Amino acid sequence: MALNLSKTVRQFLSERPDEKFTARFMAEWIKKNFPDECREKKANSAFIKTDAQLVQQIVAEISSQRPALQKRNPQIKTTEGRPRRYYWTEKTDQDEVTEVEEVDIGIRPVSAQSSKESDLYPLLSKYLWSELGIYSKRIDEKKSSNKKGTKGNKWLYPDLVGMEDLTFDWHKEIKDVVKEYADKKTKLWSFEVKVLLNRSNVREAFFQAVSNSSWANFGYLVAAEVEGADTMKELRMLYSLHGIGLIKIDPQNSADSQILIPARERLDVDWATCNRLTQENKDFLQVMKLVRQFYQTDDPRPKDWDQ
Repeated sequence: MALNLSKTVRQFLSERPDEKFTARFMAEWIKKNFPDECREKKANSAFIKTDAQLVQQIVAEISSQRPALQKRNPQIKTTEGRPRRYYWTEKTDQDEVTEVEEVDIGIRPVSAQSSKESDLYPLLSKYLWSELGIYSKRIDEKKSSNKKGTKGNKWLYPDLVGMEDLTFDWHKEIKDVVKEYADKKTKLWSFEVKVLLNRSNVREAFFQAVSNSSWANFGYLVAAEVEGADTMKELRMLYSLHGIGLIKIDPQNSADSQILIPARERLDVDWATCNRLTQENKDFLQVMKLVRQFYQTDDPRPKDWDQ
């Protein structure tokens, strides 16, 4: 007998209302409880050779059938995020929210399927610090002054506030640059140069420019020759997505060079990327020193740049 996956999933969930299960859990359960059907499924497939492949195929089919399954059975709901979890409930969305709120204020007891909001704060703080290096602090709205009335501060305070120290492992030069950069006296530009751009290399060259110019206010691809209308069409399409401009440089007379596609400005420099580049390249470090010196002295030091 062929496995009716949609019917099986529906039955599995309806017999376990309000319990949440991943597609993989259900696939493992199906493999264990429907051995004859699963053997037939393996035998009829040219690709399923092992039990692991069978489970993975069932997982994929559950996921692909989810929209149709939920359309026919609105009681089947899913959580978002990964892994997605499936469950059967007769409750409306509002009912589910109300139940959570009642648990939180103590009207309804905590169960295996629920938890109190306050129980989550220390778990969140632990995660933020151990995984992301973020310091956090609980904000208790009950300690507010409420000078504007009992609802004057409604939705004003978060539950936790976090602070991430972005500069704890940054190079001193980058810290000094960031400190001096507050008034944004400059714009930083980045250029990727090629002799020739055509249909065979245009995408590779463009995405190279995207990658190494992502930190700058303006990023440009520069070429002495750009061959083919299709190449320009591709460059304009890619520009609309990523903002990298194009400069046509004239090898015989630089004054005749021109910007064919103006770059789209990024308002902020990505200092984290700058920090990495500074740590790995002495020339980039020198550029950052020059930027810092300009902010400190207002002297661009032209002799220190390539002219």
